[in-house]
Amino acid sequence: MHPIVTLFDVDNTLLDNDRVVAHLMRHMDQELGHARQQEYWEIFEALRQELGYADYLGALQRYRMRHPRDSHALIVSSFLVNYPFANRLFPESLDVVEQARHWGPAVILSDGDVVFQPRKIERSGLRDAVDGHILIYVHKEEELDDVEERYPAERYVAVDDKLWLLHAMKHYWGPRVTTVWPKQGHYVTDPRVNALPAPDVTLARIGDMLAWTQDGLLQAGRI
Repeated sequence: MHPIVTLFDVDNTLLDNDRVVAHLMRHMDQELGHARQQEYWEIFEALRQELGYADYLGALQRYRMRHPRDSHALIVSSFLVNYPFANRLFPESLDVVEQARHWGPAVILSDGDVVFQPRKIERSGLRDAVDGHILIYVHKEEELDDVEERYPAERYVAVDDKLWLLHAMKHYWGPRVTTVWPKQGHYVTDPRVNALPAPDVTLARIGDMLAWTQDGLLQAGRI
């Protein structure tokens, strides 16, 4: 039983995934053409609705099934697999993870597929930053019992850009968790945000978490 475990989301929490997507769209425009780039994103969104998480490589495979002679799809695949994700970490995100490691285990808690998401975490440097403490689920809000079994703790600090996921964690752990919401990425403007209660801590950017002490975060979760 750890005194405290900090759970970090990845996309738009520690890593600027919106910039990655914008870069990918420009690359697809160049390689596939704008019309087929739009077709890829239609496939991507349909697959996300089907699976419940983003699957970039899975969508590319479905695109290839539609266009088996389009060799440019292989170039796009290489672009994704070899993307320099370390260049897309938010400023001071690694410092925030390092700070959390002084309190107890820092754990990546993410949704995603079993190929691209681990690759992203590895190439960004986040796998090493958390000493390999990585959990990737299809729907992480449905697996909190497994999280607790793997990383039992008296208290949790959950850091995520999606307010509804923080709300689910608060519902599950109650005052045992401090929910931290860095207002980064496109989900900040999601209509669901307006219907949810405020998190325990709201940050303008992930780096602002450095101003918080361990005791300050724990107290915020008890209020």
